[in-house]
Amino acid sequence: MAAVIGQPAPDFTLYNTDKQPVSLSDLRGKNVVLLFFPFVYSSVCTRELCSVQQQYGVYEQLDAQVLGISVDPLFAAARFRQEYRIAFPLLSDFNKEVSRSYDVLMEEFPFGYRGVSRRATFVVDRTGILRYAEVLASPGDFPDLQRLQAALQALQTE
Repeated sequence: MAAVIGQPAPDFTLYNTDKQPVSLSDLRGKNVVLLFFPFVYSSVCTRELCSVQQQYGVYEQLDAQVLGISVDPLFAAARFRQEYRIAFPLLSDFNKEVSRSYDVLMEEFPFGYRGVSRRATFVVDRTGILRYAEVLASPGDFPDLQRLQAALQALQTE
């Protein structure tokens, strides 16, 4: 099932950097921001995750749980999260199943890598419906965090 705005978001369970399972369905009742990104420690990914971290209070005020998702092993994500003091969970989609279900898996990536998550942002509302999506064409593109926050703000009035 692909991710379609206005439809239920594809459910998943992935492990976080504390080696605990995190399921989207367990977060019902909160808005959820899914940040798919190619790799920890790459320049644009580091900038993106640190930008979200710097504004994390805004996401909390908007009653949003942020989840970062990449195909990195959870051990690399854990080190990155600790080093950059990222407050929100980073999840490992090492088997690429969630990236496929959200249709954000890049089969071809620079340096001959295969199967890397696109940079993409989704908002899932409190009832599990996909309400916002931004899927970027190039891994070097930066997401529009203002639009993301506006989408979350709009959910506050519903």
